Amino acid sequence: MPDFHLIGCDFTSRPTRRKPIVLALGSLSGGRIVLSKLERLDSLDAFGLWLCQPHAWIGAFDFPFGLPRALVEQLGWPTQWDACMRHYASLSREAIRATFAAFCDARPAGAKFAHRKTDGPAGSSPSMKWVNPPVAFMLHAGVPRLLGAGAHLPGLHEGDVARVALEGYPGLLAREVLGRRSYKSDTAAKQTPDRLIARKDLITALEHGQTRLGLRLKLTHAQRDALADDASGDSLDATLCLLQAAWAQVRHEQGAPRYGLPVDLDPLEGWIVSA
Repeated sequence: MPDFHLIGCDFTSRPTRRKPIVLALGSLSGGRIVLSKLERLDSLDAFGLWLCQPHAWIGAFDFPFGLPRALVEQLGWPTQWDACMRHYASLSREAIRATFAAFCDARPAGAKFAHRKTDGPAGSSPSMKWVNPPVAFMLHAGVPRLLGAGAHLPGLHEGDVARVALEGYPGLLAREVLGRRSYKSDTAAKQTPDRLIARKDLITALEHGQTRLGLRLKLTHAQRDALADDASGDSLDATLCLLQAAWAQVRHEQGAPRYGLPVDLDPLEGWIVSA
């Protein structure tokens, strides 16, 4: 077994060298998550190739795995997950934007977007959102590459059970510790001392196991500095997803079905792990 049996992924739908996909790789040892390394991938092709390497893993990926049922049904798209994802992958981003904008325009103020059931407990953005953040495009870019790697998506898609992909969301754990304090920004002018302090507070809480997951993060001094110094928050977000993947592994080892996801999850919408 490799030393990075667990993966946390901070994802972007348009990766570049300046804004790459970040993977936090690690393992679980005696109730502590050991961060092995951070890896950066500057293209979607590199991400797809990385997933196809001959490793066994459980990963939490920070992008939606499904669309709201209300949206899919109103658009007349397939309501079986595999067929829906094939249809979605066949569309251009421009077509997705136009379709979702028209859907929103036809709905009343205050209820423009359709939501998944997981959005409430997770506090997540609707997976049909195409701006700030463009999670609809993240789904469009990410899910086909998981499928291309033969991954198993519990409750949604039967695949290789040696590669288990779960939908992660770092904001779920970050808010538990920090409340509404901001800890990151991609804009240099907003990378303030207050946000640095928030990142350090969050890292300390993770090291002490002060989240609902009850798991402690083990870091070297250099790793702690690297997580704090990444003002974009991408390295820290990948690490938060790593903790969610570890929680799923623990739940699986305890005999929980679907790696701790609800047994009654909507098989079209999916669910955010640990929500």
